Amino acid sequence: QVQLVESGGGLVQPGGSLRLSCTASGSIFSINAMGWYRQAPGKQRDLVATITSGGSTNYADSVKGRFTVSRDNAKNTVYLQMNSLKPEDTAVYYCTSTVVANLGVYAYWGQGTQVTVSS
Repeated sequence: QVQLVESGGGLVQPGGSLRLSCTASGSIFSINAMGWYRQAPGKQRDLVATITSGGSTNYADSVKGRFTVSRDNAKNTVYLQMNSLKPEDTAVYYCTSTVVANLGVYAYWGQGTQVTVSS
């Protein structure tokens, strides 16, 4: 069994910064892609950023130039540095990891962490 535990959400003023972290633990052989999605009230869950095991990244257009995704493979941890935050970035942020375990390859999700951008 694999668990993803997120941290780092909170309330921040427009223009501020936050750093989210997500650590995977459990029966893990290796982790392929890791990433972040977000879901605002009444909206679907959308991609924010992903990063492969080799470090290749992909970002939603709305966050390019403001957010940076990174990972520490030794710690099975993915980070999301969010700068120049806007009210429209307010959402629950979910991390996801594609994990290679003993019975196959599975996608896991964290429980979500709230990010609120407001003055």
